[in-house]
Amino acid sequence: MSWNPALDPHCPTGNEVDAIETLIVPRARDLGGFEVRRALPAPKRQMVGPFIFFDQMGPAEFLPTRGLDVRPHPHIGLATISYLYRGRMHHRDSLGTDSWIEPGAVNWMVAGRGITHSERIDDETQTDPMPFFGIQTWVALPEDSEDDPAQFEHAPASDLPLIEGEGKTVRLILGDAYGERAPVQTASEMFYADAVLEAGTSIPLPDNHEDRGVYVVEGSVGVGSDWFESGQMMVFRPGDKLSLKAGPAGTRLMLLGGATLEGPRHIWWNFVASSKERIEAAKEAWRDGDWENGRFQLPPGDDQEFIPLPPR
Repeated sequence: MSWNPALDPHCPTGNEVDAIETLIVPRARDLGGFEVRRALPAPKRQMVGPFIFFDQMGPAEFLPTRGLDVRPHPHIGLATISYLYRGRMHHRDSLGTDSWIEPGAVNWMVAGRGITHSERIDDETQTDPMPFFGIQTWVALPEDSEDDPAQFEHAPASDLPLIEGEGKTVRLILGDAYGERAPVQTASEMFYADAVLEAGTSIPLPDNHEDRGVYVVEGSVGVGSDWFESGQMMVFRPGDKLSLKAGPAGTRLMLLGGATLEGPRHIWWNFVASSKERIEAAKEAWRDGDWENGRFQLPPGDDQEFIPLPPR
């Protein structure tokens, strides 16, 4: 039996069933003209399915070759995806990957036992201010995949299933939903989709997954008699058949969820693991800084600097 944080430690009955629905209002951080809103992990909810980290990046406008500049840093026990609506971002990792993340595409980086990567806005051909807006997500790996070798997989927007009709457009980013399956291979059951709805149109939430959530990127959305605005995440009860209705200005949503994992995860800095021992081992390896023979290497082409281990 899988672990569901919304049903632990007891399962509500009768009139209590509403208590297992969670509304998350992300906390915002200003990174110097660039705002990030973090929906996961939240005080009342660590994960939605395997999704353990969810950041809205922007919207912002970056001056040429200025803006996002994240030096090489490590990850373990997770897979990452930065999904962009506007702008582009340069990804390099210790596997030798050198790839630009662009709107609608998937860059799926599986850390496994360990990977190092950087994310920068460093296109010297960019001469005009660049709009930037997207979502960065981490997916926790199941226990039997935590120590697997690192991997990277790219899928252009043209390869992702696109479901259109009746004022709705849904791009399936990961997993399966609405009878379609995305091409990227995942270690556990999940779904992740970018849905754009015209004003007044409705869409059912996939009901073939144990855990399901919705993040309102733009506009507003109605669920029954309740309305939710941009910057809010709703987590729903397993199994309920639900319909989402776009508000008068339309809406853009990120739909996410999947099978819950075997148990909660420990999170420290950029590390996710099912045990504290895995976290401590990764901390020690990054602190040692043995880039030639150690657990972590720096990305080729971006190996002149790195983010040190935080002191805490």
